[in-house]
Amino acid sequence: MITQGHILIINPGSTSTKLAIYSYDLENELLTLEDETTLVHASLEASISAQLDIRYEDVDHFLMAAQVDLQIIMARGAPLRPLSGGSYQVNDLMLDDLRTNKYSQHASNLAALMGERIGHKNNIPVYITDPITTDEFEAVARISGVPGIERKSRSHALNIKASLRELCIRLNKNYAESSWVVCHMGGGISVATVSNGRIIDVNDALLGMGPFSPERAGALPTSGILDLAFGANHDRSSIEELLSKESGLKGYLGTADLQMVEERIHGGDIEAELIFQAMVYQISKEIAAMASVLKFKLDGILLTGGMANSQLLCESISDRVQALSEVYVEAGENEMEALAQAGLRILTGTESIKTYT
Repeated sequence: MITQGHILIINPGSTSTKLAIYSYDLENELLTLEDETTLVHASLEASISAQLDIRYEDVDHFLMAAQVDLQIIMARGAPLRPLSGGSYQVNDLMLDDLRTNKYSQHASNLAALMGERIGHKNNIPVYITDPITTDEFEAVARISGVPGIERKSRSHALNIKASLRELCIRLNKNYAESSWVVCHMGGGISVATVSNGRIIDVNDALLGMGPFSPERAGALPTSGILDLAFGANHDRSSIEELLSKESGLKGYLGTADLQMVEERIHGGDIEAELIFQAMVYQISKEIAAMASVLKFKLDGILLTGGMANSQLLCESISDRVQALSEVYVEAGENEMEALAQAGLRILTGTESIKTYT
């Protein structure tokens, strides 16, 4: 076994690609960030699939300049078929699903596609871990109330699991034998019940469930949805755009920037205060609902994601839910480090590799 080397992390966004190189030393259990950059790509095509060549060339140039001894590539997990959490080696079936946008046309589809090209060129393996469509629901959690409509598991699984692992280490708790409610707060909000390391229930953070977020609508009255669907000048794509990108804080206040909203609150803006408190109210209700899945027997509540950097937000939520359990905060998205830590677990053999079938 090679005990020293480097891990490449690939995490594409809508117009850029985040890259990181971590060095590892297995004998001393060290993982160190060596380089991190965001490549902004010029002249990208509207189609995600058509962007692959340009993005790959930019990444390849970065790697040639870096001149590092890569042993493993960790790519951000894109929307795939529902599958249990953990790490998967990229294979032909996964690549076909990503190449054809079978489950979603999303920039993250390009992570494993770029990784496969780099891995093939350098003869090194490529993995993903805890993708958006991680699905570990119990059977009862899938029932929606309408036959033919099933509740979906789509969440910020990567950061939810990684942040909880870090917290359990700090508290000297067994991640695989504990029960939590974890609330990831970013552009979308995922409130998850995590039992013994598995996300057994979570709101659909993309569309249609849970609290509203800086951009997303969350759960809505059914009659209002029907009015939108059958109203004039609305088609499916425009409604999806409205509910996923133009709602929440942005819809009410004209901005998805929480810091700007807080500045307005401190300046005496009554409307900003009302909408902010409504978001706190909805997040807190969802946390209590997810705690009920555990029969209110939980080790704690964890607030994470970019918005967890807001002291006002975390204190406001804690004030409402702290009677349920102790509230902890692990702020930040932490996606790059989460992928690096997964790579280290693969290299040390502490995490088994699953097959995408």
